[in-house]
Amino acid sequence: MEITFTKLQGNGNDFILIDEFDQEVIPDEMKGTFAALYCDRRFGIGADGVLYLQPSDKAEIRMRLFQPDESEAAMCGNGIRCLAKYAYDAGYVKESCKIETGAGIVPVSMGYSDDEFAATITMPEPAFERSVIPATGRGDYQEEICGFTVYAANIGVPHAVIFVDDIDSVEIETIAPVIRHHPTFPEGANVNFVERLGTDKIRIRTFERGVESETASCGTGATASAAVARRLGRVGDTVLVETIGGPLVIRFEKIVTMEGPAETVFSGVITF
Repeated sequence: MEITFTKLQGNGNDFILIDEFDQEVIPDEMKGTFAALYCDRRFGIGADGVLYLQPSDKAEIRMRLFQPDESEAAMCGNGIRCLAKYAYDAGYVKESCKIETGAGIVPVSMGYSDDEFAATITMPEPAFERSVIPATGRGDYQEEICGFTVYAANIGVPHAVIFVDDIDSVEIETIAPVIRHHPTFPEGANVNFVERLGTDKIRIRTFERGVESETASCGTGATASAAVARRLGRVGDTVLVETIGGPLVIRFEKIVTMEGPAETVFSGVITF
């Protein structure tokens, strides 16, 4: 048995993509186990998650994402860009399309400029109510945890947002898991530490739920961080978000968009 895969990355947030547009490759009951095995960076291919490109009766294509802990994530901004690039290169979609996700239908516009691919994603509207995040209590989320003031928003998935003076001084792998598993988040949360660099520019580091580690970039985390910063009056309507893996541009207009790159790393075959 052989399974063909493609490895892609968006700002260093990397994924294994399995093309199931024409037929199922990995049975649903095995998708989580497959992610746990092949996302391993020592004994597998290595990735932050496995993307499944599938047909959709609601949009041009459907994205499903399984993470290294075998859970399925509803939404992933960097993952959608990677999936969109693969689909565009394969001829499944044109420069504008819609992608079905667990968080709803996501419009995407994309293309190449000087051989570099970029996509603009319409992101889910940021939600700040505790009931939607989800989080316990009432009203907007603001809690003191581990000596930090923690805010939160849902961008298809829950995100905690913490503003600090210097994100390099934060022991993320120690502090973030406590916040990620805090009892006020019944489904857990991704954790973003944010440093304001100036007018309309922030820098973030993200500990991702499901990956259970810091990743080089997180599209929903960048959007959540920019949304909370804007809500607090710290940035305006267009925000440059610097991640470890590179920049993302978040715009708050009639809709919320995220713009960034995606790159195909390599393709291969798993042989059993």
